[in-house]
This record gives sequence, C-alpha cells and structure tokens, in this order.
Amino acid sequence: MKTDYNEDIRLFKYRSTFFWYLALVIGCLILPLLLDEYLISQLTFICMYAVAAVGLMLLTGYTGQISIGHAAFFAIGSYTSAILTAKGVPFILALPAAGILAGFVGVIIGRPILHLTGLYLAIATMGFAFIVDEILVRWESLTQGNMGFYVDPPSIGPFIIDTELRYYYLTLVVLILTLFAARNILRSPTGRAMIAIRDSEVAAEAMGINLAKFKTIAFAVSAFFAGVAGSLYAHKLFFINPESYTILLSIELLAMIIIGGLGSLHGAVFGAVFFIFLPQVIIMTKDYMPVYIQNQTGLEPALFGLLIVLVMLFEPMGIYGRWLKTKFYFEMFPLYKKDSFKREKKYQKAERH
Repeated sequence: MKTDYNEDIRLFKYRSTFFWYLALVIGCLILPLLLDEYLISQLTFICMYAVAAVGLMLLTGYTGQISIGHAAFFAIGSYTSAILTAKGVPFILALPAAGILAGFVGVIIGRPILHLTGLYLAIATMGFAFIVDEILVRWESLTQGNMGFYVDPPSIGPFIIDTELRYYYLTLVVLILTLFAARNILRSPTGRAMIAIRDSEVAAEAMGINLAKFKTIAFAVSAFFAGVAGSLYAHKLFFINPESYTILLSIELLAMIIIGGLGSLHGAVFGAVFFIFLPQVIIMTKDYMPVYIQNQTGLEPALFGLLIVLVMLFEPMGIYGRWLKTKFYFEMFPLYKKDSFKREKKYQKAERH
C-alpha cells in the first residue's frame, strides 16, 4: 500500500494522522476529569509501564534482542531517583539521572553479552537481573535491604505533585515524550540499522552495519527508558524494596510487548493497557460467574493466564496486529481477501533460517 519510500521515515504517515493523535492527547487530558481517583491511578500505571515497554520494544521488537532482565533497570531507576531526592536533589534532575545511570549500566552489561542471541541472551539478561536483586538486598547502607525505604512525593520547583490527577499528567507527559523520542530514533539511521539487525544479522553486517555498536545502543536506550519508568514507579508507590523488582516484572514487560504487538510502538501502549485493565475486567465479571467458580482460589491469575494464551494462539501479531487487520478490512471492503495477512510457506521457511 506504500507509494513513497519516505513514508517509513516520516513522523506522521499522513497529514490527517497528526490531528488524530492530537485528538487522542486532548482526550487523555480530559478523561481523568470524568473518573474517580482509583481509575486515574490505573491510567497512571498504564503510562509508567508503557514507558518501560517502549524501551523494551526498541530492544526486542525492533532490534530482535530478547531480554528477561529489564526489571533490573527498572529497579536501578527507582533506587537512583529515590536516593537522589532523599539527599535533596530536585526531582526534575533525579528523573533523567535515573534513566542515564540505567542506560550506563546497560552499556556496561550489554557490551559483553550482546554477542549472544536467542535463549542464550535471554538467560544472560536474567542472570543480570538476579545480580542486581542481590545487590539491592545486600547493600543495606545505601538501599536499606529488604526493609526498603519511603520515597517523598515528587515536586517541580514549588509545585508538589501530591494528587493522583497531578501524577497522571506527569506520567502522561513523560510517555508522550518517550514515544516522540522513540519514533525519532526509529526514523534515524540508527533505527534503520536496528531494524536491519532484527531482520537479518548476516545481511546487516554485509551492508556495513556494526552489530556490536548498534546492539549496545539499543540496549542502552532501552535501559534508559526502563530507568525513567522505574523513577516514576518509585514516587508513585512512596515505598520501595527489592521484592517489587523480581523476575516476574521482567516477564510481564516482555509479555506486554508480545501481546500488544511486536515491532510497533502502539503495541507497547496496547500491551500496558491490556495488563492493567484485564485483571479489573476479570474482577468485575466475577460476580456473574457460578458460585462454585467464584470461590475457587487462584481464579484471577488462572483466567489471566488463559486469556494471554488465547491471544497468543489466535492473534500472534498481537492487539495492534488485530487493529491493523480490522482497519485494512474496512479500507478494502468489499474487495478484502480472507488470507491477506497469511504468510506463505516459503516465507515461513526462510524466516526460520
């Protein structure tokens, strides 16, 4: 459907797209005024997790490097911001500092392990997450170990962000800036190199792309966004300890981008919405289930896991993939063909190699 090679590097594919995004932003600004504090809090968590998911999307969805250790960068961002603000550093400086330190650690860790691929890279990043978790527990003079410590509400100058509505707007602004930055990275030569590495490392290297350099950049940028999200997370909860940053958080972030739709910034946001609101939907529908099912222990996580499996089985392209198919159907109606998105066997065979 493309008519111009520049469509891949435009900030907005069509002029009308800008106005649709502008309408979406305005809707996000108005929506909290109609909701109670609990739902505003859930929207805040969506924004925070979406920031981390965008970072992981750049690494996994666009560069093809699997990471199960992003909870470590999330934790680094949380503790960095919490410690700096406790020592009197303004939040407006602590927030980027949390991302920068996480990105710096990403470079140090990423450089030696990024020659690995697939499951080997995943296991290596998981090992790194265990190391960071152990450091947080043992370095009691700085992190207070398992006891954790309280985090002050953030403030920008004299303006204290101490309400759910104010914090939602803060996280929304950070998410918009994150998406804008990620989109511009993907439009740049660096982003094109990352996508080339994902599609074929051999072909990318043959074209002169330095694999180690661009993999490390992707890892650092991804860690930076995770660190920023971790900073927001710490100031939202007001209390942090190592138990908040287990391997489960890394798996959730990875599942977010897979369910949302790999290779799409939209998918990072859709995945965050799915993970935050699906448990709420399960709780709301629980009252309509038979009594013997309602009283079952572990019902919510079981249904949550089942729905994730069903999404993966029947929509491998994720939520964003389903949106693309629906949009394409209406664009091509009545000439839409049922197998328009079905991959040929020859392509599947080549993809495995």
